[in-house]
Amino acid sequence: MQSLKTFSLWLIVALTFSSLAGCSSWVYRINIPQGNFLEQSDVDKLRVNMTREQVIYVLGRPIAEDAFDNSTWRYVYSFNKGRDNEQHKELLVKFENDQLVAVSGDYDRPENFDTPLEQ
Repeated sequence: MQSLKTFSLWLIVALTFSSLAGCSSWVYRINIPQGNFLEQSDVDKLRVNMTREQVIYVLGRPIAEDAFDNSTWRYVYSFNKGRDNEQHKELLVKFENDQLVAVSGDYDRPENFDTPLEQ
């Protein structure tokens, strides 16, 4: 009789913990930043006719380069805060003849973008 009570108690405890394991909203999730973190102040340094090396100096290398289209670089940043709160930003940098010609994406276009750097 004593062993039946002990078995029942352990069974109840095991069922309780296994049902609580299904409550995944209680599980801590780490914040995971991925990609190129850029600030607007970094993007504001871009100017038309900059070389690829100058863009790399200002923004760093893009996290993923397209092997089939080297004229467009994508700077993508994703930050997952918890379950439902994800930040996603993207910057597209377009080159022609190895010189910067356009910038678009989730950042504001630099005010002085159309003014080339002095050579």
